[in-house]
Amino acid sequence: MDIRITENAKELGQVAGSLAAEILRDTLKKQPRARLIVATGASQFETLATLTSEAGIDWNRVDGFHLDEYIGLSADHPASFCGYLRDRFVQKVPIASFHYLDGLGEPDQVIANACDALRAAPIDLALIGIGENGHLAFNDPPADFETKAEYHIVTLDEACRQQQVGEGWFATLADVPTRAFSMTISAILAAKAIVCSVPDERKAIAVRNAIEGPLTPSVPASILRKHPALTLVLDKPSACKLSSKH
Repeated sequence: MDIRITENAKELGQVAGSLAAEILRDTLKKQPRARLIVATGASQFETLATLTSEAGIDWNRVDGFHLDEYIGLSADHPASFCGYLRDRFVQKVPIASFHYLDGLGEPDQVIANACDALRAAPIDLALIGIGENGHLAFNDPPADFETKAEYHIVTLDEACRQQQVGEGWFATLADVPTRAFSMTISAILAAKAIVCSVPDERKAIAVRNAIEGPLTPSVPASILRKHPALTLVLDKPSACKLSSKH
C-alpha cells in the first residue's frame, strides 16, 4: 500500500487525479482500451476535476463504470450519482462509453446488465473513497467479502444514510433511500490498480481503523490492505489519527 498524505483536500485531489491520469495513459500505451470505475461523493470533487483536466488521455478508448447508486432516485435528483457523474465526469471528457446504474430501472435487470458489462473484460483502474462508517461503495458493515457477483443490492445502514445528510445531499434522514445498487467488494478488488481518495477529518477514524485495525467485514475498507496496487491519498485532517509510522 502506498499512502500519500497531502496538506488539504484540493492538493489531495490534484495528487489522486494526476495519478489516475498517469495510470490511464500508461494503460493505453500497452493495450487498445482502458476500463475505469468512477466513484462519487464529496471525496471525489477535486480528484475528478483534476482527472478531467489532464492532457494526453485518449478518452475515446476508455470505458467507464458506475460504482453505486440509490434505488428509486432519478438522474435529475440533486443526490443522484448518475447526475453527479454526468455533470462532473462524463460530459467533461469524450469518453467512449459509460455504464450507468439507473436508479429508476427494474432492480434485478439493472444488476444483471451491470454484471454482464463489468465481467466482459478486466478493470484497469478503480477510483474509490471510504465512508465515515468504513464502507467501500455502498458495502456497509458488515460487508460481504465472499460474494463473487460483480454488483448486488444492499440495504444502507443509518450511519451511511446520515453521512449523506451531513454532506448536504438530502435534507433529512427520512429523505435518504434505504436501498442501493453497489459494486461488490470482490469486484472492486479485481481492479488492476486502485486510487482511493479520502479527505476530511470526519473520515479520520474510518481511515485509522482501515489501515491499523483488524482486517474485518466490520470495517469494509480494511480489505484494501490485500490489494497489490493500492494508492491511498489522504489529507492531513483525514490522516490525523494514524500512528506516526505512516
